[in-house]
Amino acid sequence: MDSTRHTCLKLQPQQGETIFAKGTWFDARFDLSITDGLHAWICHASEEEVRERAAQWDQPVLEYVELAERYLGFQQPGSVYRFADAGDGHKRLSWTFEKEGTTLEWRWKCQPSPDSKEITAGILDFLMEANIRLSEEVVRKTQSFERLKVEAEQCIAQSEKINDEKVEFENAIYAKFLGVLNSKKGKLRELRDQISNQKATGKLPAEEEEDSTDKTESFENGSDDEKSGEEPAKNVTGTSKDVVMSKPRGRKRITRI
Repeated sequence: MDSTRHTCLKLQPQQGETIFAKGTWFDARFDLSITDGLHAWICHASEEEVRERAAQWDQPVLEYVELAERYLGFQQPGSVYRFADAGDGHKRLSWTFEKEGTTLEWRWKCQPSPDSKEITAGILDFLMEANIRLSEEVVRKTQSFERLKVEAEQCIAQSEKINDEKVEFENAIYAKFLGVLNSKKGKLRELRDQISNQKATGKLPAEEEEDSTDKTESFENGSDDEKSGEEPAKNVTGTSKDVVMSKPRGRKRITRI
């Protein structure tokens, strides 16, 4: 099934008055309706005619139709358009285009319309409907733009709020950190001052005093041990004397017997 497309071009030919050309495009053929506001002309390019023209230009039929639609759907800069008399009330519509560095010209003959008013009214209706569609599309695009603008403003406001909260949070954290850091620095300065004062007055720190006290106690404990070791030796000596004294007593008894 052919896809149908419609175009309407306000065309200013190189010579002559402004015309409106409405095109109905199919895959292998097209129809043209042209009016200058007073008279109207029509052109029905059949599939056979389009196939013959495409063969003359060594082009596929679809490519030929698409190229014709491009030049008759929108006025192309650099192209020369003409709408000249062809005799018997007929008109010849032509346009030029560049291909591989060569200027080519396509021409199609248009016959007078049996009902110029109907053709002109049809073109005007098409333009009015197209204008309404474009106006509605403009309204939709404008509304969509306004919504996007409001959403963008909300996003910006939210981003600024989050950024402010971030800065406030960072400032609070830094303030707490500086307080703790300054407190630690103060304690370190106090300890350093205490050590410096103790060195200046010749006093030992508390740890050194404890070490010297421990050494003194260990020395005293060692003296006690030596004394306790000497006392048993004296006891042993006394016991030996007692043993010696007891022996002579036993001998005297034996002499008496």
